[in-house]
Amino acid sequence: MSLEGTYDTNNVFARILRGEIPAAQVMADEVAVAFMDAFPQAEGHTLVVPRYPARNLFELPVELIGPYMERVQRVAIAVRAAFSPEGIILSQFNGTPAGQTVFHLHFHIIPRWSDRPLGGHGSGMADPAVLAERAARVRAALGA
Repeated sequence: MSLEGTYDTNNVFARILRGEIPAAQVMADEVAVAFMDAFPQAEGHTLVVPRYPARNLFELPVELIGPYMERVQRVAIAVRAAFSPEGIILSQFNGTPAGQTVFHLHFHIIPRWSDRPLGGHGSGMADPAVLAERAARVRAALGA
């Protein structure tokens, strides 16, 4: 699948944004929604998804990039405060060859520790109760 294409209004993130699929939500406002990745690569793996229906970074209108990235940074700071990792990966994929599997723009915030291996992308669904507890930790760090 190329970077070009039609936005699928039934992709999993669009359905989460509409409340059709549950997610362990961290924050939500008029610009973005953040929630725990259901297939986490590490403890605290969080996604930040814009409300705007963009398949990838190239489709997000320029006037929305700043506000969206402010949310990504705010959530990343909260994830760092909640989990105290040694480092954090911020990743964003554009197109199938780059590793994108859900065609709605999103950033991954993945805490990293030198003594813990990184799980595979999209492997191993987490227990919803565990995700809810982790989301509560990030919400507390956000002051929500």
